[in-house]
Amino acid sequence: MALLEVDDLSVTFARRGQRTVHAVDGVSFSVDAGEVVGLVGESGCGKSVTSLAIMGLLPRQPGLRVGGRAVFDGTDLLQLDDRSRRDIRGRDVAMIFQDPLSSLNPVIPIGLQVTEVLTRHRGMKGEAAQKEAADLLDRVGIPDPRRRLKEYPHQLSGGMRQRALIAMAVACQPRLLIADEPTTALDVTIQAQILELLKELVRDSGTALVMITHDLGVVAGMCDTINVLYAGRVVETARRRPLFREPRHPYTVGLLGSVPRLDAGRGERLNPIPGSVRDVLAWPDGCAFAPRCTRRIDECVGAPPELTLTYDGRSYRCVNPPPVPGTPPPAATDAGAPEPATGGPVPAPREEEKP
Repeated sequence: MALLEVDDLSVTFARRGQRTVHAVDGVSFSVDAGEVVGLVGESGCGKSVTSLAIMGLLPRQPGLRVGGRAVFDGTDLLQLDDRSRRDIRGRDVAMIFQDPLSSLNPVIPIGLQVTEVLTRHRGMKGEAAQKEAADLLDRVGIPDPRRRLKEYPHQLSGGMRQRALIAMAVACQPRLLIADEPTTALDVTIQAQILELLKELVRDSGTALVMITHDLGVVAGMCDTINVLYAGRVVETARRRPLFREPRHPYTVGLLGSVPRLDAGRGERLNPIPGSVRDVLAWPDGCAFAPRCTRRIDECVGAPPELTLTYDGRSYRCVNPPPVPGTPPPAATDAGAPEPATGGPVPAPREEEKP
């Protein structure tokens, strides 16, 4: 059984006199112990809302509805009361938030924010908690940790604040860690250091990691399994190397084609996805990506695409998927359909895939 099993998770926001927003619409995925699973997509695709729903951190407001299941080690997190959820959150399941400056309390020293986790979940107090907090800061690469414990978030650099958040998240050695865009607004050197730190945590402690990102470079270097989200639904799920080598959904092809490549010829242009993320068809009326898709046909609208499962365990939602490289193109089924974008073959990640 998977450590975390998310089944048909849905999050809707309804306001009087306004259209109901389906931020998450039937998302399902699983995470095994020691596995790194990616949630990938543009801003507004439902990645962060999915993680906040799992953690029970969505702000309570009229019109909010959360459905489905998020089963962690046999316990449905969505059915817990606040007290039971707080006992699990931070101890067994922890989260690294996207913006450390707004996630850390600006008027409380870093040390007190770290020791609060140790006191709440591990019963540590006084000098023992201070020593453990300093050890955590040292472990995540913050120099002079004893002095940093007395400083406030604004006195730390962006990279140090992100490391402090990671220290708080791993203080109780959680079995599941959710990282929501952990390298946003950091320079490439600090990004590489943060990602290497997360790799070490997974490797050394066997922690399962859910990596939420729009950076396909992060996905290529970190994730074992990748879930591509669009308009609140998972449109493709695959292991890392097959996804990069043979994407089976046009949205995945578009994401990969819009990434600059080191092996691109001089003057070669990127192939951005046409349209805007706001150009979305309601899922009950067909494929939400159809307004922006270069492979759309008549069957793309009228009914939502069924989930297609392949022999190698991957899945996708598309009635006219991109051809697998090396196979002849299928006969045209719609003379009026636009030609598919041809961004060339997508290089697979260099890292060897884990079994």
